[in-house]
Order: sequence, then C-alpha cells, then structure tokens
Amino acid sequence: MARSSTRPPHSPESIAAAKIRARLRVAADPERAAGAQAYMKSAMPYYGVRVPDVRRIARAAGSDLDLQGALAVAAELWDGATHREERYAAIGMLRLRPVRGRLEAAALIERFAVEGAWWDLVDELSHCVAELHDAHPIETRDLVLRWSVDPWLWLRRLAIISQLGRKDRVDLELLSTVIEPNLDAPEFFIRKAIGWALREVARLQPDWVIAFAATHSLSPLTRREALKHLA
Repeated sequence: MARSSTRPPHSPESIAAAKIRARLRVAADPERAAGAQAYMKSAMPYYGVRVPDVRRIARAAGSDLDLQGALAVAAELWDGATHREERYAAIGMLRLRPVRGRLEAAALIERFAVEGAWWDLVDELSHCVAELHDAHPIETRDLVLRWSVDPWLWLRRLAIISQLGRKDRVDLELLSTVIEPNLDAPEFFIRKAIGWALREVARLQPDWVIAFAATHSLSPLTRREALKHLA
C-alpha cells in the first residue's frame, strides 16, 4: 500500500515525482504489465514499462536535482508507489550523478531493500552499493558486514552481491567475509547470490574461486553457479 506523502503537493520533489509517474503512464503497455506482474509474483501492479526505459525517464526528470532533491524524490516515489515501476524509478534517482557514491543515500538503500523484499529491487540496489564501495570503502565495508549477518535475508543478499560489476576492484577478503556466515543459509535467494558473486569473480580470478570452492562447503546450487564457466 502506498504511503501518503508528507510533502506539499507543489514542492519541487512532488512535482518531479508527479512528472515521472505521468511519463510512466504514457509509456504503459497493459499486455506487458500483466506478464511482468505474473512473472515477478508482485502484489503491486505494473505499468508495463521496460526497466531501461524507467531508468531513462528517471534520469531525464531528475537531471536538475541536487543530492537532497534527488533523495527526496526517491523517497516520494517509493512511498507513494502504486505501480512497481515507480519503485524502480525511485532506485533510479539513487543512480543520478549527485547521489552516486554518496553515503547520504545509504539509509534509503537499506530501507528500500528491507521494504522491497524481493530480488528485482534488491538487485537494482546492488549497483548503488557498488558505487559506495568505490567512493567510501571503509564505511561501506562496515555497512555490508552488518548486513551480511542480519536476520533479514534481503539485506544479506544485498551484502553478498554488493560488489557485482566492480571487476578488478572487488575486495576478495570482504567478499569472503560476507559469504561465509551465509554458507549454511537455506534460502534459495542467498545460495543463488553467493554463486552469482563467485561466478563473476571467476571471470578475472578463476584460481581464487576454485580455491574458495575447494575449502568451503557450498550448496549444490551455489557450487554449480560459481563454477559454471570454469573448466
């Protein structure tokens, strides 16, 4: 259920959020919406807008926003969402240039992961955390270490996949540290995340991944995903 906005209806944040919603409605594809909602098992309906198009709409509407404005619009979109693409757009606001790599976004990233509670939203948020790793490695390390042992599986998944896309910048010691408390986790989405994170590292550090798999007890799913492209 959407939250009621506490911002004045004519505030810059509310105007920007309304512009994004309007553009999403114009781009709506009801046939695609039905399929997307069924595929994602989402209680919240879809407009039927492709995720790359949602990102483009968010970028265009937020091009003139500063850090605080973008964070406010992200919260406005998220809290007032009636369709899932509005939540994708909220995350898109966190990818704007004034926000990327800023610790001020960490609280919203965490809240969105907790409240979103599904893989599509958490996986989108992982890009935001990867940018934090680059800009603030010490503070972000502390953040993902805390998430990696949180009772909430979606924060643990976010910690595990938070370095996706970093290529040769991946902190292998940190990756190992966030994975290890989750090796016995029964949840599919945790086991899949571990395999995914290891598989990506294997592209550049295959020996490290092979050694990790040899010295740790991995679930069959995790092992299969991690070693998928290794001989």
